[in-house]
Amino acid sequence: MKTIDLQVKMRSSSGTKGAKAVRREGGIPAVVYGHGMEPLSLVIERKAFMQALHGVEGSSAVFNLLLDGGNLKESTCLIKDVQHNPVNEEINHIDFTVISMTETIQLEVALHPLNVEDAPGVKEGGVFDLVHHEVEIECLPTQIPAHIDVDVIAMKINDTIHVKDLILPEGVKVLLDDDEVVVAVHPPRVDKVEEEGAEGGEAEPQVIEKGKKPAEGEEEGK
Repeated sequence: MKTIDLQVKMRSSSGTKGAKAVRREGGIPAVVYGHGMEPLSLVIERKAFMQALHGVEGSSAVFNLLLDGGNLKESTCLIKDVQHNPVNEEINHIDFTVISMTETIQLEVALHPLNVEDAPGVKEGGVFDLVHHEVEIECLPTQIPAHIDVDVIAMKINDTIHVKDLILPEGVKVLLDDDEVVVAVHPPRVDKVEEEGAEGGEAEPQVIEKGKKPAEGEEEGK
């Protein structure tokens, strides 16, 4: 587990008006809460936050908030929620929750399929289906994996991988039923035109005519 240091500042103004002012100045309004503490309104520099997240799975990243101009008794946090601008997809607001390093937590981590192109079912034209892009897990903060690898190199058409088949890091438990399907290889898709051709003889190819079609009674080319 990698802990990311993130410099933050206290936010003096709250509410919609205050949040808009923060964003105009290149910041992201945020709130941190948890473990019996009073929620704190913070400001994070947008550029610094995006740099900190580079190459990191955001949902499983553990942050050490470094508060400039104030005291933060417990500063080890996870991102609980991120709100985005519906127009430009920029981050509008972040909720952090304080965690204890000695207590188990629940969070979502990404599944990373390996060797997809080499799977026999995919080579034969099967459709690869990552049913769950993320799964909810429970573990100690020190045991949070960046992601969970799923090797699919042996999968044939109609094969599936279930939760019980996943190889999990030590101390990690997936909070889904053991028989839940997480990866599948489906038979190749059959085009509707091909199906009709197979049932009623050879389907006629579609012809796209170019130029102006002659009116009824006119000779073509005049």
